[in-house]
Amino acid sequence: MSKDYQPSSKPYRGRIAPTPSGWLHLGHAATFRMAWERARQAKGTIIYRTEDLDPARYRDEYDSGAIEDLHWWGLDWDEGPDCGGPFEPYQQSRKLEVFKAALDKLKSMGLVYPSAHSRKEIEAANPAKSPVNGDIIFPPDLRLRDPSDAIQDEVNWRFRVPDGRWIDFNDNRLGPKSFKAGTDFGDFIVWKKDDWPAYELGVVVDDHDMQITEVVRGEDLLMSTAKQLLLYEALGWQPPQWYHCPLVIDPETGTRMSKTHKSMGLRALREAGHAPGLQLEAYFETQED
Repeated sequence: MSKDYQPSSKPYRGRIAPTPSGWLHLGHAATFRMAWERARQAKGTIIYRTEDLDPARYRDEYDSGAIEDLHWWGLDWDEGPDCGGPFEPYQQSRKLEVFKAALDKLKSMGLVYPSAHSRKEIEAANPAKSPVNGDIIFPPDLRLRDPSDAIQDEVNWRFRVPDGRWIDFNDNRLGPKSFKAGTDFGDFIVWKKDDWPAYELGVVVDDHDMQITEVVRGEDLLMSTAKQLLLYEALGWQPPQWYHCPLVIDPETGTRMSKTHKSMGLRALREAGHAPGLQLEAYFETQED
């Protein structure tokens, strides 16, 4: 049994937030089921939100397919497609003006800067790598000191992290967590050069806008929580609580499940005649709760 949600003064609001860039797999099913269960256990509200901020990878069939597959899996929701409600729209792509307002606020405070560096240029600067996940940390020497000196068209915008500061939070499954800015992660992109918000800013703005009280997602996003807490602080918003689920492991590769593993997709299982839930339980037996 999962650890309990820590009661707050606000009614529980959770979300299921698929990205329509591929068919949903068992890892998604596990995470979304946990989000659904925690909302139902708390007698709260569960929202369906489409995170479609990557137009190059978006497909209509993945969007509608996610709704069909999750209904087949036995999940429902209180707000979102087929439900209506006060927080429409439920597609992130239809709320660009809300995201841009948050970016403008960060710009006005001098917390973000334009960054035109390519990955090749960043790698040539001999950047450090995160001891947590091995990701390249954007070199502080490449930070733009005076944004007025840069051409601001077709550039990424990065959030300047407070180097050396520990970002602490409590996870409702894993307990206390802590990441060090500048060491575990560096300046991160909040707005992409294709003029779309990046993941970190997108989810923070939407979770705040939808009044989400607990974010349930995979534990591969633990360090994203530290980055997002910096955005919550900068924007003056109260952050939600967090629950990071164990990852479902790909039986062939031994790594976390990905959208490339078609045989473990919900649609493939559905078309093969499997009953909802039965295939997933075998994997849950080997996962930590």
